[in-house]
Amino acid sequence: MPLWLKILLIVAMVVVLFIGSGVVWWMRNKDGLIAHGKEAAAEGKQFGQGTDSQRCVDEALSRYRKEPGLGSVTWNSIFMRMCLDESRLIPGFCDSVPKTTEFLRTAQWRIEQCSRIGLSNDTYCPNLFQPLQTFCERSRAGAL
Repeated sequence: MPLWLKILLIVAMVVVLFIGSGVVWWMRNKDGLIAHGKEAAAEGKQFGQGTDSQRCVDEALSRYRKEPGLGSVTWNSIFMRMCLDESRLIPGFCDSVPKTTEFLRTAQWRIEQCSRIGLSNDTYCPNLFQPLQTFCERSRAGAL
């Protein structure tokens, strides 16, 4: 068997093992992940009722600071999105928030936001601001 074929088979086996382990992990954890996402959505919706948009952002960031990381950014993004949808929009709240299609401005703005709140070294922090941008785009379009 030629060397290139051996290498190709080894790479293929590694890919299959990697994908297989991902599927097994998902099957074992999906119920808990889905439940956690639903819980974050319900908490966000409840928190947003009777409060304003800035408090939703502040609360999501506060929750993230207590437990930073990939999972936390996911749950707190869900929380923020649902909270913002239920909250009172503050006049001028979205004025400095760029559109998600403004890629360079978005990247710079998110980095600035993370720096402003003391999370400039957190690699997941910029993702926290995605729901805010989506919310502001919808509010500008009059969809809220």
